[in-house]
Amino acid sequence: MRALLQRVSAASVAVDDNTIGAIDHGLLILVCAMPGDTADTSARLAAKISRMRVFKDDAGKMNLNLAQTGGAALVVSQFTLAADTSRGNRPGFSGAAKPAEAQALYEQFAQDLRALDIPVQTGQFGADMEVSLRNDGPVTLWLDTADA
Repeated sequence: MRALLQRVSAASVAVDDNTIGAIDHGLLILVCAMPGDTADTSARLAAKISRMRVFKDDAGKMNLNLAQTGGAALVVSQFTLAADTSRGNRPGFSGAAKPAEAQALYEQFAQDLRALDIPVQTGQFGADMEVSLRNDGPVTLWLDTADA
């Protein structure tokens, strides 16, 4: 699985001008399931993200994780994280998991975060979504379970 994390002071996702998920302080997590990913892959990614020390402590150093700050996660499916841009000008997306498999893993990932006591809001899998965020830092991190 691939995930792009952005530390935010606020983020929301809307479908057809209706807000379906919103958080204040926390992480916007764009996530993409890849072929071969499993429920175990999802659980490992959720655990890694829950432990990421990307929030400032009293000294201003990135030393606290999401739970320590009382933050939340907004999880949005993003198959374009699997883009292959190695040829031509039009990206290919064959590196993303098939839709049914990807949806199950996306929902599993959100559930895995909840199981770690992280408040989670989500987007709508497969929908044309409008994501808004107020980036904090900015702090943006790329995680790929294939690299771990």
